[in-house]
Amino acid sequence: MGKTKPGKKDLDSYTIKGTNKVVKVGDCVLMRPADSEKQPYVARMEKIEADHRNNVKVRVRWYYRPEESIGGRRQFHGAKELFLSDHYDVQSAHTIEGKCVVHSFKNYTKLENVGAEDYFCRFEYKAATGGFTPDRVAVYCKCEMPYNPNDLMVQCEGCKDW
Repeated sequence: MGKTKPGKKDLDSYTIKGTNKVVKVGDCVLMRPADSEKQPYVARMEKIEADHRNNVKVRVRWYYRPEESIGGRRQFHGAKELFLSDHYDVQSAHTIEGKCVVHSFKNYTKLENVGAEDYFCRFEYKAATGGFTPDRVAVYCKCEMPYNPNDLMVQCEGCKDW
C-alpha cells in the first residue's frame, strides 16, 4: 500500500452510498460504468482514502472480463470468469455499486449455488501485453459428463460438432 498524501487519511472501511453494505481493503466490488448500458466493472479494493472535505477515493486493481482482454473471449472461458490485471486506478468511492466475491476456480466449482455476485479467477493478466500467468491450465470438454456450461471447454476428438 502506498503512503497517504498530506491532508488525506486512510480509512478502514467505506459504507456504499444508499446502502448499509460496508466494504474494506481486500474486498471485491462492482463499479458503476459511465455507460449505463454496460455491465459493472469488477475491482479489488487496495486502499480507501478521504481528503479534508471527506471526499472518499478508492485505489483499485481491476479485473478484466475475457471479452475486454487482448484475444477476447474463447470457448473455454467460463461465463463468470475474470482475469486479475496489473491495471491499478483511483476512483471515487461513489462509483461503488455493491460487493461481489471472486473465488479461485477450485472454490467456485464447489459452490452449491452460484449467485449473481459470484465470479472466479484463474489467471493474472498483463493489460499492456495481453500476457497471462499461468500461461496454461487444465481444461474440461463439454463431452465429459456431467457437463457444466461454466466449466472450461475445449474441442476434443469426442466433440466433432464444434
